[in-house]
Amino acid sequence: MTHHVIRRAADATFAAPPQLPCASRGFTRWSMVGEEDGSVHTGFGVCELTPDGTIGAHVHSYEESFHLLSGTVVLDTPEGSYLLEEGDYGLLPTGVPHAWRGGGDTVARWADMLAPVPRARYGHDTQAVPALPVREPVRIDVRDPRTRSFGHFEPAQMDPGKQSQDLLSVSASMRTALLVYSGITVKMMVDADLGAVASTMFMVQYAADGVAGAHDHPFEETYLIVEGVVDATFDGEHHRLGVGDAAWAGAGCVHGFSNAGTGPVRWLETQAPQPPSRHSYRFARDWDHLRDVLDGPEAREEQP
Repeated sequence: MTHHVIRRAADATFAAPPQLPCASRGFTRWSMVGEEDGSVHTGFGVCELTPDGTIGAHVHSYEESFHLLSGTVVLDTPEGSYLLEEGDYGLLPTGVPHAWRGGGDTVARWADMLAPVPRARYGHDTQAVPALPVREPVRIDVRDPRTRSFGHFEPAQMDPGKQSQDLLSVSASMRTALLVYSGITVKMMVDADLGAVASTMFMVQYAADGVAGAHDHPFEETYLIVEGVVDATFDGEHHRLGVGDAAWAGAGCVHGFSNAGTGPVRWLETQAPQPPSRHSYRFARDWDHLRDVLDGPEAREEQP
């Protein structure tokens, strides 16, 4: 049996995570997907940190990727302290000590992806560590070749007509490349090129006529809607998702999407584990076609 989860922005519940082994102040998280939902590879949520908030130094035995939705926040690591702003994203590999602190005048909000899923019976796979040096934070420079764990996203990057080098803020490469097909545009953010081994994070946009037919994967996916409205189907159940809503599809959950508005719909998507090199998509219509070829339409209609 496959499984899926729908989370509504109107029902969001932010609370201080009780499992944190380090001191924290002003930090809350809305857990959208976790072990309690049947997930094996995905812990996904939205975090909030007040301007004077802190999360003490700690490490995880899973990798953590994130995307800043609004506000600013400071991330402290052994390599340095970074001032992260709306649109920034990054990766914290397994075992890397880190801490968070407020960095602006408003509440910072970011989406986080934890892979594999933190396990309650093992202390949520998190351990406190000695405090990190508090340095003056610096902005990330995505053009600097030494920037290996961070990036920045702007909605304009989803426009195929704005991909010439004179319009890009960084040098054109596979890190700026778009995958465009059937009214759908995909912009990779966190993947193996950035150092991830257990998950991916990317942005998806559907044009007004964008449609993805029923399909499934040998991995889990999460979707956080950030613009527009989408009609989604999960194992035959229909849901309309708007800004702030989220969904999760377990491996084998047959799902599909169509833009329900007149403008683009865009969402932040994650996959875990990382897709295999082949057969990462299984489209129902292709296998229906095979049955037609083998049995013929009449034989198929006679089946109970």
